[in-house]
Amino acid sequence: MLILAAPSGAGKSSFVDRICQEDDRFVDTVTYTTRSMRKGESEGFPYHYVSREEFELKISQDFFIEWAVVHNQLYGTPVYQIEEAWKKNKCIIMDVDVQGAKTFKEKFPSAKTVFILPPSIDELRRRIVIRDGRVPQDLEVRMKNAEAEMKLSQTFDVQIINDIFEDSYLGFKKIVDDWLKQP
Repeated sequence: MLILAAPSGAGKSSFVDRICQEDDRFVDTVTYTTRSMRKGESEGFPYHYVSREEFELKISQDFFIEWAVVHNQLYGTPVYQIEEAWKKNKCIIMDVDVQGAKTFKEKFPSAKTVFILPPSIDELRRRIVIRDGRVPQDLEVRMKNAEAEMKLSQTFDVQIINDIFEDSYLGFKKIVDDWLKQP
């Protein structure tokens, strides 16, 4: 299991998407969320979008292996996706928040963790605005959360600064390849 965490907008989804396209050993989980769909997203990509009521019902049914409140929205990883990936002898890779990473590491101590850092908080702010196509209403919440999350980056196995994506990604891929070679 490979767990990536980062502040919103730092690039963790881009790392996960690319390695899954390049290497069929990896399977990405599709998180469930109560947040609204953004431009360019659709059901199942990159999330399963559900109402708060449906999410809470799934919690009561032990549907999630972990779930958390992030930026005032609910996010959760379903148990069945992990079980299916392991049946196929695949390495699970997921992008989660720091709460999710902590929960997964407690449940799966052998999981490897990577924290993706932006080059600066100002660059992170710029990326979020560009990605969303506007200044999101919760931008200040995200920035405050980002600063708190970045303080926890040292608790991860590896920290990667995503300044120039191609260079950062190649460094990430080398680390992952080295991990997979270990017995």
